[in-house]
Amino acid sequence: MGKITFMGAGSTVFAKNVLGDSMLTEALCDFEMALYDIDAERLEESYIMVTALNRNINQNRAKITKYLGVENRKEALRGADFVVNAIQVGLYEPCTVIDFEVPKKYGLRQTIADTLGIGGIFRALRTIPVMADFARDMEEVCPDAWFLNYTNPMAMLSGYMQRYTGVKTVGLCHSVQACSRGLLGALGIEYKEPIYEKIAGINHMAWLLELKSGDGTDLYPEIRRRALAELEKCPRANALTWFATSTFVAWATTAPSPASITQNITTCSLRRPIPS
Repeated sequence: MGKITFMGAGSTVFAKNVLGDSMLTEALCDFEMALYDIDAERLEESYIMVTALNRNINQNRAKITKYLGVENRKEALRGADFVVNAIQVGLYEPCTVIDFEVPKKYGLRQTIADTLGIGGIFRALRTIPVMADFARDMEEVCPDAWFLNYTNPMAMLSGYMQRYTGVKTVGLCHSVQACSRGLLGALGIEYKEPIYEKIAGINHMAWLLELKSGDGTDLYPEIRRRALAELEKCPRANALTWFATSTFVAWATTAPSPASITQNITTCSLRRPIPS
């Protein structure tokens, strides 16, 4: 039995999705799943939820444990094979709101402010010291573990861990799984699994390089045809649809080849099994 430690387990939705998927994966279903947070109430809520998941979908095969506070962080990490990071330093209020409001005061409006730009820099500056503490603990008590980072700004934080610590780090984002489903749905193409996707770029600015159906058929020719046909319609009839379609056309017609993606960007390749 291995061990998955979830840092920021008070993020209940992320904990449910990531650990629930782990329970449904044969190689991981009997792992210890250690929940760590500094907020007692949110940790308890997630513990109750993950315990119920383990009972309802996993026949109680996983061992669910919880660790509260910095003083118990090393024990939460000790012996882990995988460490999932889903923290938000400073929470939405006040810190994320400040990421919006201070730049806005000086004329810079941002939409998300957690990926790049000044908002992303603010968030990185307050998050990196905490992740540096995580890294020091991991180097001591689980030096062989993989650090799976879900916290934004993805490129800055994953880059810090990869460059300045000895921790094996991969940056992940759930938008990868949602990308092709959203694209196909918007163009009226049925989404059916198994499906093959190859995506590269930096977080929130990724390219869908390849998209194939379960039998290996390249879906991009049909995507291009439908996207261009949609764009030829009156674009001002629905500004939101026009904007989304324009984005899809950009993906479908100008996506760079894998060879043009430099080693300086975060890459992720997601493959689901294709029947032989």
